[in-house]
Amino acid sequence: MTFDLKRMLESKAALRRKLAERPVAEKLVILEELRERVLAIRTAVEAMSYPGVRESPEKYGAGRDKKKRSKG
Repeated sequence: MTFDLKRMLESKAALRRKLAERPVAEKLVILEELRERVLAIRTAVEAMSYPGVRESPEKYGAGRDKKKRSKG
């Protein structure tokens, strides 16, 4: 596989022109589909994370200084 930067940039510009020419309603449908994909990916990533491994910042006193400063 070769990387022809000029060809890649031309292809990218052509795709952008093609997308810009689409009607707003069609763009909104695409946007909704992308949101659904992001939600599915985010849900999958969260399902793979292990809550026992992560620690909250409060355990290390993060944010304590802010509370003291705001009172003073």
